[in-house]
Amino acid sequence: MATARFPGKGVDTTLINLTLPTVSRPVCVNGTPWILYLLEECVDNMWEYCSVVIGLISMFCFLLSTLPQVYEAYRNGKVEEAMSFGFLIFLFGGDLTSFAGCYLTSQLPIQVVTVVFYIFTDLILISQFLYYKIKNSSSRESPMLKWLCLVWCGAASLVLLALPKLIVDNSTTADTTNLSTSRSVEITGYICGYLASVFYLSSRFPQLYKNYQRQSTEGTSYLLFALAMMGNGTYGLSVVVVLPALRGSKQSFIIKHLAWLIGSLGVLILDFLVTVQFVMYRRNQSAKSSKLLSIPEVEPLLCEEVELAVL
Repeated sequence: MATARFPGKGVDTTLINLTLPTVSRPVCVNGTPWILYLLEECVDNMWEYCSVVIGLISMFCFLLSTLPQVYEAYRNGKVEEAMSFGFLIFLFGGDLTSFAGCYLTSQLPIQVVTVVFYIFTDLILISQFLYYKIKNSSSRESPMLKWLCLVWCGAASLVLLALPKLIVDNSTTADTTNLSTSRSVEITGYICGYLASVFYLSSRFPQLYKNYQRQSTEGTSYLLFALAMMGNGTYGLSVVVVLPALRGSKQSFIIKHLAWLIGSLGVLILDFLVTVQFVMYRRNQSAKSSKLLSIPEVEPLLCEEVELAVL
């Protein structure tokens, strides 16, 4: 499965999808053709099939998670007031470590393309943050700032479009027959997975504090966190569903995925706290609005009474 944006589908795939010579790969006779072609996994029973489908749903949720926030930032133009820069930086750090795991362990093209898309959306969010921060702090509009952001986004897009092809070409020519190298790469995958989980978990705390400090969630899109919760929840479900179909030790399988399961559960809990903030602060905001509407407009009446008394 592909690397996910929150600890969901981290680099734990290095433990099971480590690229080895194709000679040693078993022949898949009764496997599902589209899964074999897309993910190079032999799925020949219903449990594994459900696990793969749920895992793809998880990946799809993560792919869409940041797009609502990009639109929300473009719509209100006050992203620097709503989003925590620490949240964006930790998110970017988590995706970079996931990308490093994909590169070092020669993962499938779909995994490389997915994590590159994550980095691309991170760069858009960070660029939006810096653009609106500079724009709103300046007294007048600067056309130079617009051109600088356009050039930056264009250059980043070209690099990220060319990156997957370069990595896939390099991975096909790499020598994977050295067992000691494969072992060191597997350990590197572990380290990258743990680092990604730490980064993703750490990203929530600056945003939680930012919301608490403002006593508001205005300017942030709840879909960002809702889709992340769906992605982490479906990832955990995809791991649990495959357990009845395992031919090996269930305990060793759970241990291999434990770090990412803990990370997913941790982010899920923190996103639940963000959900509570959204409900609580929006309720307070609506209560304040209704209270202001219920105040009688006595000032104009008093002004009229004073004018009549003078006459």
